[in-house]
Amino acid sequence: MSHPSAAPEAADPGPGAGPGPRAAAARDGADGPLVLGPLLRYVDETSATVWVRTAQASTVSVMRAGRSWSAPTFGVHGSHYALVVCDGLEPGSDEAYELLLDGERVWPFDGWPPSRIRTLSPDRLPHFAFGSCRTFGSHDAEGTRLHGVDALRSLGVTLRDVPDAGRPDLLLLLGDQVYADTTPHGELEDFMRSRRSLEEPPYEEIKDYPEYDELYRITWSDPVIRWLFSTLPSAMIFDDHDIRDDWNTSWSWRRDIRATTWWQERIVSGLASYWVHQHLGNLSPAELAAEELYARVLEHAAAGGAGELDLTADLDALAARADADPATYRWSHTRELGDCLLVVLDSRAARDLQPDRRSMLDEVEMRWLDETLRGGHRHVFVGTSLPFLLPPGLHDFEAIDEAVAEGAYGRRAAHVAERVRRTVDLEHWAAFTAGFDEVFELVMDLARGHRGPAPDTVTFLSGDVHNSYFAEVTDPGRHGARSRIVQAVCSPIRNPMPRGVRVAVSMLTRSLVRPMRFLAARSERTPDPRYPWTVTEGPWFDNNVALCRVTPGGLELTWVTGMVDGDDHDHPWLREVYSVSVPSARPAGADGPAHRPGATTGDEPGSAPGGPRRRHPAEVA
Repeated sequence: MSHPSAAPEAADPGPGAGPGPRAAAARDGADGPLVLGPLLRYVDETSATVWVRTAQASTVSVMRAGRSWSAPTFGVHGSHYALVVCDGLEPGSDEAYELLLDGERVWPFDGWPPSRIRTLSPDRLPHFAFGSCRTFGSHDAEGTRLHGVDALRSLGVTLRDVPDAGRPDLLLLLGDQVYADTTPHGELEDFMRSRRSLEEPPYEEIKDYPEYDELYRITWSDPVIRWLFSTLPSAMIFDDHDIRDDWNTSWSWRRDIRATTWWQERIVSGLASYWVHQHLGNLSPAELAAEELYARVLEHAAAGGAGELDLTADLDALAARADADPATYRWSHTRELGDCLLVVLDSRAARDLQPDRRSMLDEVEMRWLDETLRGGHRHVFVGTSLPFLLPPGLHDFEAIDEAVAEGAYGRRAAHVAERVRRTVDLEHWAAFTAGFDEVFELVMDLARGHRGPAPDTVTFLSGDVHNSYFAEVTDPGRHGARSRIVQAVCSPIRNPMPRGVRVAVSMLTRSLVRPMRFLAARSERTPDPRYPWTVTEGPWFDNNVALCRVTPGGLELTWVTGMVDGDDHDHPWLREVYSVSVPSARPAGADGPAHRPGATTGDEPGSAPGGPRRRHPAEVA
């Protein structure tokens, strides 16, 4: 099938104000009145939220289908943001919208298709895209050589260029939306050097809120990405690189990082900027009204308060408190997608790192998950940046390392194991055995129907590991479960693993299974998992985005990667990497999901076999 290469159609001006001089200026986000956005964030059947960053204090308005909603900006560290709540929408409606600043239209840009708000419909089966790990970089030949083709941008080009292409109901970003700890280049390096010496701590890493602000702006400013974010609802959760590599991997890691001179400013800035750029948009209008800081923004607007409300001091205090005592603030969130439930877990900030009770989720967060996982949904999706079900050999390896690092075999062995843990990132759910077991029991109770009618499937959605795979709990019915329990991993969107590491990971995924199981079985500190699972597909290492669509018979999961023909970097197209069907009920005698391989580059272990298959835009969603 041929892929689209047409230029984007001109946008319909719609019912709003004329474009005016600001619309042209806004095309350059760094210098125009619209610095970043709009991002379409929370969308349900009757409401939506739209996020923006502006160059100055403004009243931000969204116009759609003859109606208008407005919100004033609020300030943080000298920058200006707004989140506009659009309520009273019709279920299943699909209309273009415009963005106005102080009454003057600034979006959509000339020459681009209109951005649209499509509300959920009880009659439409949901489908969504997900993935993690996207670094910024140019999209020319050099950028592609360094980082590969951006799979998210390729999805955006596909949806942009074909007006009748189906759009997912949601884009779920599962961590490392920004990289605060890697060597800067280009605009970001220039910005950082204009403010301070990079020869002093934290050297080439992000230091404070203004640098985070610029990092988000650069990462999300590509025109295709801006347009995609403006028309595709999104939910997000952080992983370590949004703050720093190995963030909260252990109690000793936290002790060591707190001893530095720069960490407190970094963690406060990282969480504050996350609250602004990612977290607020995860919340429903009702949750926004109850959020301790954003409620003040709403109250200020309702009271007609003079000037822009500055949240800097209070937001920094909230971030510092949330880091010091994670139980005081929740980053996890939920979203209803028709008769499906999406639960997105904070598996970084909410950890309990005490050596005698390590858990991925502290007591308060675990209680929230216990209360949230309830039956009555057709499918339940659990988003966690870190894979819940690792390849079994790696799971055992991490569990053994945790036991050794926590002193099971003496202080010297513990020191070595902690170094190994930090060096090779042994920090997934398997490295928090108690929390892993507790969450697994909650999920099994759900699948058994002990929390209400059991869902057809429970699917963990994850990223982080820079390879993608599919795993499934083996014979859950043997343990009384009525649901299929699977793990789908999609990583990276754009940050490929070096080829030599790919080979090692692929080999270890397979070769570690027997020796690690042998060792774990002989250790009282690493008990056998009660519910075994197996990796049925993968790993593969493409830059990719995964697409999940609910069908009458179950789930269809497809991983797609971006491809470029010759030097035509402006029109990447999507190639299918792998596709997995997950029937709601396992057929008699079936050992695993039906699968339909596509193709990867084919030159590394774990590549899916087969010839290239271009994805027609209508097949994307």
